[in-house]
Formats: sequence, structure tokens, C-alpha cells
Amino acid sequence: MPSPDSALPSKQLLHLVMGGRVKDPRSLEFQDPHSVHVVGVYPSYAEAEDAWRAQAQRTVDDAEMKYVIVHLHKLLDPGAAGK
Repeated sequence: MPSPDSALPSKQLLHLVMGGRVKDPRSLEFQDPHSVHVVGVYPSYAEAEDAWRAQAQRTVDDAEMKYVIVHLHKLLDPGAAGK
């Protein structure tokens, strides 16, 4: 039997995947913020992770290239729960 909460619409959790060349591989400071590659915005962490993994794998041999997942839903609604 489904729980009463399953009838409620799930909250949209947007995730941004972006990356570029960083000044130091241990940081997230981009060398040229104007050239940051925006991969896309995804409605679930799983989809964002797939996109991130594809880009990170493509640039695996370049230590200065870094891709990240930004939890947009946490920026848009700091009280949002979830991944």
C-alpha cells in the first residue's frame, strides 16, 4: 500500500554541471571564469552525476580540468532537503 506522502508531488531538485581549467588542481578557482563550460541543468542528482562523470572521464588525463555538480536547489531554496 502506498504511503500517504507518495501522493504529494515531489519537490524539484535542480543540479548544474559545469567545469573548466582551474588554477590549482586542489581548488575550485577557475583560471578564466568566462570560459567555464556549462554542461547543463538536470532535474535529479543521478542525471547530473551521469553528465559529470562523462565530462570528468573525457578530461581525466588533464589534472587542471575539473567538473563539479552544483546543487542549485540549495541555492534557490536553502531549506530544501535532498541530494
